[in-house]
Amino acid sequence: MQPRNMSMSGVVDLAAVKAAGEAKAKAEQARAEAARHGGAGAVPPSALVIDVDEAGFEREVIERSAEVPVVLDFWAEWCQPCKQLGPLLERLAVEYNGRFLLAKIDVDANQLLMQQFGIQGIPAVFAVVAGQALPLFQGAAPEAQIRQTLDQLVQVAEQRFGLTGLTVDPGAEGAAAAAAPARPAGPYDALLEAAAQALDANDFGGAIQAYKNVLVDDPANPEAKLGLAQAELLGRVRDMDPQAVRKAAADDPTDVQAQLAAADLDLVGGHVEDAFGRLVETVRRTAGEDRDTARLRLLELFEVIGSDDPRVTAARQALARVLF
Repeated sequence: MQPRNMSMSGVVDLAAVKAAGEAKAKAEQARAEAARHGGAGAVPPSALVIDVDEAGFEREVIERSAEVPVVLDFWAEWCQPCKQLGPLLERLAVEYNGRFLLAKIDVDANQLLMQQFGIQGIPAVFAVVAGQALPLFQGAAPEAQIRQTLDQLVQVAEQRFGLTGLTVDPGAEGAAAAAAPARPAGPYDALLEAAAQALDANDFGGAIQAYKNVLVDDPANPEAKLGLAQAELLGRVRDMDPQAVRKAAADDPTDVQAQLAAADLDLVGGHVEDAFGRLVETVRRTAGEDRDTARLRLLELFEVIGSDDPRVTAARQALARVLF
């Protein structure tokens, strides 16, 4: 799914001259306060990614957005597209070296925040700049487009509000890492790491092959099974035109391939029940090879979400009723 275009003019419209002046003043005050306490107020790279809940939202997001743009990543443990997007955003937060702060919000534990932001599907990414929220994009997106959106965000934050971000001290991170005991490497860690790096680079073919290499020796490896299903899903939707796919599915409910493609888009966009319901209905109305094709795709999407998820359980029961 492509990210929605980010209209930075909307930030300017929402931020009156008075608000911009206040944001600049707060940023200057924060820098002066850090200097008075014995330095530049540097933070380790690990402090660029934080977990935020409803109780800490005002302090960790609203107040800090007067000093640095805060990017909000709304996610959930059951959301496989979130597990692909989340590590990418975390890596970019470190790479951008303090020009934005990444705040991760678990929607299952913070339903009120999800409602306040009007989120219909996850992953969903917003930003808060000088106390003002704006949507960035929803669903999985190519890294190049995410970078473009972030570049635009930090540019406007600096030019309009004077937010130059946080000072990062990599040395502080190194000292903490040296004190931590190393975790013994597992037998497939190298292959799984290669697969994760391929996913980050949108090399879905490479990720698929790396996960398959693990499964050759360890067919039950849960991380490889989930990763393979996710990589195959993202590879299928990468070149899709969402509008054309949804129109084809709506125009001809009997077109199995159109329904499969639309279900993939539903899942990547976080609309899990819609994806499952669409494929269960496709199984119901088809027979023979078409029915098997729809059923197998539904089972693949179950792998993406995970067998313990209650929506998978409900969809399995619905599938059983249709089949038997």
